[in-house]
Amino acid sequence: MHRPLPEAPIPFTPRATCSRCLRPVAFCWCPHLVSLDTRTRVVLLQHPREREVAIGTARMASLCLPNSELHVGIDWSSSAALARALSDPDRPAALLYPGEEAIDIVEHPPSGPVTLVVVDGTWSLTRKLVARNPVLAGLPRYAFRPPAPSEYRIRREPSESFVSTLEALVHVLGALEADPDRFLAMLSPFRAMIDAQIACEATQANHRGRRPRPPRPPRPRALSPLHDRAADVVCVIGEASSWPRPRGGEAPAWPEELIQWVAHRPSTGETFEALIAPEHPLAPGTAAQTGLSSDDVLHGEPRAHALQRWRAFVRDTDVICSWGVFGTGLFEAAGAFLPAERVDLRRVARAEANGNVGSAGEYLQRLGGSLEGLAPIGRGRAGERLARIAAVVRKL
Repeated sequence: MHRPLPEAPIPFTPRATCSRCLRPVAFCWCPHLVSLDTRTRVVLLQHPREREVAIGTARMASLCLPNSELHVGIDWSSSAALARALSDPDRPAALLYPGEEAIDIVEHPPSGPVTLVVVDGTWSLTRKLVARNPVLAGLPRYAFRPPAPSEYRIRREPSESFVSTLEALVHVLGALEADPDRFLAMLSPFRAMIDAQIACEATQANHRGRRPRPPRPPRPRALSPLHDRAADVVCVIGEASSWPRPRGGEAPAWPEELIQWVAHRPSTGETFEALIAPEHPLAPGTAAQTGLSSDDVLHGEPRAHALQRWRAFVRDTDVICSWGVFGTGLFEAAGAFLPAERVDLRRVARAEANGNVGSAGEYLQRLGGSLEGLAPIGRGRAGERLARIAAVVRKL
């Protein structure tokens, strides 16, 4: 008895793909693209993992902006394309990326045209990418506060203060080019992509007879040593004189140097503050960045005297709480003592939120706190930030 021959497998036929947007033809958003000339040169640096994300927006942004270029990679130290893009004397380079040293690009925009470098990827990937490349980390850094939450309904952002790459460019280019309404047209392909994706997911759910998944409940807030050691908690923050890195990634003219250290013990209200006279020339822009008078800093106390006063203030059993580790690392590099028990509140916040959370003030608002009525704890920017750190500690 002969067995019937198995049927030949149906050959796989890939879906037709648009050569411009690289999306399946059924999901092509090219008809919605616009072309907007800018005096700003935009350089998009995309992490390789983000290139594979079908709902990414960097390519969309580059297709809307003729005066832009899109590159994919991780190590930019020997990139001729990036070096060429950063060498335009008429458009000095600036990095669009948040951070404590970032300047608000809306409130304090550059005085002339710039080459705007934008890194594209998840917050975790872009943070590593910037840290890995001195040519990027050394650029003047700008950031902004989105006027509204992201419309990225198909991709979860770490918090309401974060938006997609395309949305960021819509807002920032509107400020740089002094014409916000003109760049709103870039949202048309973005919205078309989102609507198509949502419609597809709904169709698939109905076809499979599935109910829409309910939203995930918020994660419980991470526990920290603050609960049991409240009397030992000391909140700290430091400021530095930081010389900019020359183009090309060379070392700055002078090393980073601690110029201010402020600490506050919430349980008693005790505060420590020191302005420390720099041993090297003061970096240009220090006064604007820190909110301190250059004259006050230059006439600050000697470092050895400040560290001696600090040693009398801090106890070996204290729990040092900071927002990030920049200030504490700088403090230890200056030869100062810090207790072994420490809490990086930013790391605790990111673990709780499963992503970036912005500044201490933004996280305070996320916890239900308010920035209104917070009196600075110390001079300049450090005093304002320390007040927010202490408020976060009280909330936690």
